[in-house]
Amino acid sequence: MREVIPEKLWIGNALDARDVTGVLGLGVTAIVDLAIEEPPIQFPRDVLYCRFPLIDGSGNQPATLRAAIETTATLITSGTPTLVACGAGMSRSPAIVAAAMAALEGGMLADALGKLTAG
Repeated sequence: MREVIPEKLWIGNALDARDVTGVLGLGVTAIVDLAIEEPPIQFPRDVLYCRFPLIDGSGNQPATLRAAIETTATLITSGTPTLVACGAGMSRSPAIVAAAMAALEGGMLADALGKLTAG
């Protein structure tokens, strides 16, 4: 997992998200699961679990993409400790987080994605 906003936002892969004890140990209280190829994860009842099954590439429904971006933006704005995860944690997760951050900051998606993936 990679911390994007200290103690508030992480990007991870499917294995990271399935480590329920590790996720909860970080203080994460919300999961945005983007991995269509993975079965849903069982978290304790008090953890917010949002599943937006996206494929890795083109062909996703615009409404599903919009819902994933808006939900992530809402969780960021509210300061909810959140993990955004997909299969490998290298394309869908960073793209959704970058889109949410661009929407919140009024910036360009390419700039937000560049900042997020730098280093």
